Amino acid sequence: MNRLAGRAIACALLACPLLSLASSHREAPLIGGLPRVDGTDVYAFRSYEPGRDQFVTLIANYIPFQDPQGGPNFYALDTDSIYTIDVFNTGDAISHLSFQFRFTTENKKLAVPVGNRSVPVPLINIGAVDKDGKNLNSQQSYSLTLRRGGGSQAVENATLGGTKFYKPADNIGRKSIPDYAAYASNFIYDIAIPGCRTPGRVFVGQRKEGFVVNVGEIFDLVNTNPLGARDGVPNDLSHKNITSLALEVPTSCLTNGRDPVIGVLSTTQKLIGTSYTQMSRLGNPLVNEAVIGLPDKDKFNGSFPQNDGDFLTYVTNPTLPVLLNSLFGDAAKAPQTPRNDLVATFLTGIKGLNQPLKVTPAEMLRLNTSIAPTPPASQSDLGVLGNDLAGFPNGRRPYDDVTDIELRALEGALCGKAGSCGQQTTDPNKGAAYTDGARAAGPDAAHLHVSGQVNAGDTYLDEFPYLNTPLPGSPAGAID
Repeated sequence: MNRLAGRAIACALLACPLLSLASSHREAPLIGGLPRVDGTDVYAFRSYEPGRDQFVTLIANYIPFQDPQGGPNFYALDTDSIYTIDVFNTGDAISHLSFQFRFTTENKKLAVPVGNRSVPVPLINIGAVDKDGKNLNSQQSYSLTLRRGGGSQAVENATLGGTKFYKPADNIGRKSIPDYAAYASNFIYDIAIPGCRTPGRVFVGQRKEGFVVNVGEIFDLVNTNPLGARDGVPNDLSHKNITSLALEVPTSCLTNGRDPVIGVLSTTQKLIGTSYTQMSRLGNPLVNEAVIGLPDKDKFNGSFPQNDGDFLTYVTNPTLPVLLNSLFGDAAKAPQTPRNDLVATFLTGIKGLNQPLKVTPAEMLRLNTSIAPTPPASQSDLGVLGNDLAGFPNGRRPYDDVTDIELRALEGALCGKAGSCGQQTTDPNKGAAYTDGARAAGPDAAHLHVSGQVNAGDTYLDEFPYLNTPLPGSPAGAID
């Protein structure tokens, strides 16, 4: 028995993560009806904002498919849930640092005189919105707690003082908030993290959806050309927003001092009755959406990394290559199983890239913090497959085209490089450039690559919180 085959069997007896294909939006029957606790994307990368390369940025997104004009209540986060970004820094499947967000909504009951009565208004604001929020009828605040070693301590707001943080209003429109970028910047706070000498930063609020995918055609039996142009079809999420929980933490405060590799996972726990129940989990993109079989989707969302062996068959014997082969024949040959390449790439990290010194297989995004960040101008949206070692699957940046990367990995691009595919030690599809056809415009506005059906607006910031300003519900300015 070779070493990789033995590792795959050991993985079955312990715990294994699962291959992903894109991102997780409405990926399971139960979570489809609970968008406020639906984790859609997780990002983890060395900060590439100038002067911030000694920090790691962690982002967890929620509430998928937001139409910008979604008033009158827009997109509040759930006040009966705990939103968590977990960091694993010893290679095992147990969280060592847990950043927990809890939200509160203040309903101000703003009213206007109607006849001889004061009557509450039905709108979220009664005038132009500024950083003080005096015209906001409803405003959310949050606390941030760090759990470590069984203890829990509040993260302090080093900008305002105390432990209370505020979430900006969503981008109602340009009459209510004429300069949303400037308005939202007031809600980026410096934070004092317990046990960490250097301050970090936090931002929670609406952003432009950063995920790029040809989602309609993908779920219509892959009704597209998988070998077509990477810019051949529009991004179905170009005109959507998302809600981000973004942290920037000094790298030295995340690692254990011996191993530079960290794992990252986001979860949500919702209060049901008198106890909290896990409703969502996300590490690598689209584990649940396109890999987990329909009967186990809700079970996976409620599971913990140490129990991922329950879902092992879905990664060692993935169904999507078989389905793609049935749809496209020899243009998409299904690699042999068991998929040891996927075990190494998505479950334990790739040795020499982002595998911890000691690793317990478990599904999470893994980042080698010793690899320097790539400046925006030099970033490849194919990440490691594009010879950019600071990109996915070594963590994940906003610009990384995880759909194309994972389609190629799924179809065998790493057979023999990260591990064997059954008896195959080379890619059965000979490096075929698989794509869903949708592509981002660039890593930031200064480095656009607009061609084909790429939307020039599908770009990112080159500074924290990296995801772009959300689209306004009303794009016109004030009309006299």
